[in-house]
Amino acid sequence: MVSVVVPRKFNVGPVELAYLDEGDGDPIVLVHGFASNKEVNWVQPGWVATLTRAGRRTIALDNRGHGASTKLYDPALYHSNLMADDIRALLDHLGLARADIMGYSMGARNIAFLALAHGERVRCAILGGLGIRLVDGVGLPESIANALEAPSVNDVGDPQERAFRSFADQTRSDRSALAACIRGSRQTVSPSDVGRIAVPVLIAVGTKDNVAGSPHALAALMPNARAIDIPGRDHMLAVGDRVFKEAVLAFLAERP
Repeated sequence: MVSVVVPRKFNVGPVELAYLDEGDGDPIVLVHGFASNKEVNWVQPGWVATLTRAGRRTIALDNRGHGASTKLYDPALYHSNLMADDIRALLDHLGLARADIMGYSMGARNIAFLALAHGERVRCAILGGLGIRLVDGVGLPESIANALEAPSVNDVGDPQERAFRSFADQTRSDRSALAACIRGSRQTVSPSDVGRIAVPVLIAVGTKDNVAGSPHALAALMPNARAIDIPGRDHMLAVGDRVFKEAVLAFLAERP
């Protein structure tokens, strides 16, 4: 059964960000991936229901350019530092000094930037759909922007590019805003900076994911991280996997 959520909004300067805030208990903030939104990434796969049933206050935002948040068309406005600071601003808006924070793919990248800039705000971090590509590449090719700008999905030949174009059409996204986002959010983190992320971290990647890179290689660079494999899942299908959910609940239960 899909949870019924109440959308809310707040402003970060001229950017209006939509979010949901459900349940009671220790807060966890969810940050979705590229071309997705809070409903597609977190509500429909059952994450909001799973976490609220586990006694967690569950908060999820639409990243800038996505969902019900402001659409921007300058790639510079999607730098990972800016998108990470949107999460910090959401915590401020809600009066939360710290929270557990979980992201998927681009959302996981944004969390890494948040942990580096404002580590005191992150109680623990869960990085889904992002492994060593945080360090040695951005995962998704920039050519996806061209696919998003193509006249139709039939004009896109590459299978991965076609999949993301179809996904953007399915979610009725603003494809011009998404093209700007993928061009502007291609920052990586150096191995030495990754080593400065000292909070407890769980890294989860599907065994058939050809976008994220190895979760184990990334975990090895952090002082307090562990990695899990999501068996038989690719980048798109790992999001709502039962193994992923069980691992996250167990990881959160360990936090004091």
